[in-house]
Amino acid sequence: MKFAKTLALGAALAVAMMAGTASAKDIKIGLVVKSLGNGFFDAANKGAQEAAKELGGVEVIYTGPTSTTAEGQIEVINSLIAQGVDAIAVSANDPDALVPALKKATQRGIKVISWDSGVAPEGRILQLNPSSNELIGKMCLTLVKDHLDGGKGDFAILSATTTSTNQNIWIDQMKKQLKDFAGLNLVTTVYGDDLSDKSYREAEGLLKSNPNVKVIVAPTTVGVLAASKVVEDKGLVGKVYVTGLGLPSEMAGAIKSGATKEFAIWNPIDLGYSATQIAYRLVKGETDGKPGSEIAAGRMGKIKVGDNGEAAMADPFVYNASNIDQFSKVF
Repeated sequence: MKFAKTLALGAALAVAMMAGTASAKDIKIGLVVKSLGNGFFDAANKGAQEAAKELGGVEVIYTGPTSTTAEGQIEVINSLIAQGVDAIAVSANDPDALVPALKKATQRGIKVISWDSGVAPEGRILQLNPSSNELIGKMCLTLVKDHLDGGKGDFAILSATTTSTNQNIWIDQMKKQLKDFAGLNLVTTVYGDDLSDKSYREAEGLLKSNPNVKVIVAPTTVGVLAASKVVEDKGLVGKVYVTGLGLPSEMAGAIKSGATKEFAIWNPIDLGYSATQIAYRLVKGETDGKPGSEIAAGRMGKIKVGDNGEAAMADPFVYNASNIDQFSKVF
């Protein structure tokens, strides 16, 4: 009997040790977003969790600060380092401020990539852009033009934070390409810090200060929704239009009210999925992520890293009254 008890105890300990080992072998990927409570990043997390389930043995830790600050992200990154994650994939609030913390992560053997909003090259292995920056800039201007009678008139930009990497690149692209859009006049750029209430106030303020503005373009999902609500609340539907980058689930009402005719976005689910796939391949040693390399990304096929250490996922897709009901049920 004593032998049987000892044998049973030994078997139980062996099972426990095996379970602990399996758990210990799980690859942990920290998915760091600009801020929690943002529909775009919640959708990206769905894709990340999908990739984790598909790959097996992967735990995605979805995390970020409560407000869009570099300081908040640095705290989150330090916490992930302390947890011993294998990879960090971050959408940065500031391209430079995060570099020291991410370098520390790299020194601990953690694979670091940025996605959506990039980190300076010295802080990461590669940057996954949701699309080509040039195409995004051109798309935003095309959307503005399509909302103006005769394709001519005044417009304004409502962005996220003044340090937001991707927003600033896209705005710069818009300014560079304005010469190709005769008749468009950029009046001002304001910043809502990717906060709904501040974005609302900034949109409201710019319309009061610039009554000739006929279109607000917001290359941020928070901003485009907030500006649309201003147009609806102030009875400006048909007089002022809002467009930019938005989520179908959030912008369906603006399409139906007439506050916007169309907007664009890539699929954030695919973006989170791709970022997780890339982080996993780096941890497994299947790629080094260097320029010229092609990285397997599951159902997204292979993603090629360009000479600048950046990769692009897909072109922006336009949503309007013809397809909004279909896609608003997805994300």
